Amino acid sequence: MKQTAQILRIRFILALVVTLLVSVEGFSQKNSKVDENTQKAIFPKGKQGPAENFTGKAFNYGLLDNDSTYNTVIGNVLFEPGARSNWHKHPAGQILIITAGEGYHQVKGKPIEKMQKGDVVKCPPNVEHWHGATPDSSLHQMYIIPNTGKGIVEWLQPVTDKEYSAFK
Repeated sequence: MKQTAQILRIRFILALVVTLLVSVEGFSQKNSKVDENTQKAIFPKGKQGPAENFTGKAFNYGLLDNDSTYNTVIGNVLFEPGARSNWHKHPAGQILIITAGEGYHQVKGKPIEKMQKGDVVKCPPNVEHWHGATPDSSLHQMYIIPNTGKGIVEWLQPVTDKEYSAFK
């Protein structure tokens, strides 16, 4: 009887160790994907965006400031996993170029679309939308805002967790 109890204890401990190792390996693989995306980034991380416009951590690196010659703003945003913008709109629209990672984009009233490296997304003028990283991957995106004489951005309400998790 004592041997049976010892064997059961040993089996339980082995099962616990295997479970912990699998959990750590899964965590490590998730983080390595994020680190890999950051290491492959084209631009520096930039400055963290304000909490009133983003859920989670998003970092902006400006590439072209607005001026009267080009009337265009260009920059790069790094979204950490799970980070996203608030709903917002641009008077002249916005173009996103995904340079690393995976993310989501949604136009108000339409299903969420997945974005990945190499995708180009057009956000129409004055249309509410949001974008950000998936829960498991960072996202690096260049943004282009043309015709800035019409305005640059109007920030709206945060994207709720329910809205964010609606990707199917």
